[in-house]
Amino acid sequence: MSRRVAIFLGLFGVWSWVIWITFAKNLWDSDRSWAPDGSPTGYFVVHAVLTVVSFVLGTVIGVIGWRGLRNRPARKPEV
Repeated sequence: MSRRVAIFLGLFGVWSWVIWITFAKNLWDSDRSWAPDGSPTGYFVVHAVLTVVSFVLGTVIGVIGWRGLRNRPARKPEV
């Protein structure tokens, strides 16, 4: 894996966490997420599942990028 691809994957993983943490906070605070009796609505459940899946995928992609950077062979000095 090239260094450029590894960096992209790592940054994508970080970006996913930033975006989905914000989304999760907004989902929790949304009026559409909770029924009048306090139970979660279908809207909440569907979007909570989407959020969890996105956290998992973002983490996996970020780890692949990190491992790609970490396991790259050292550059040979040019003479």
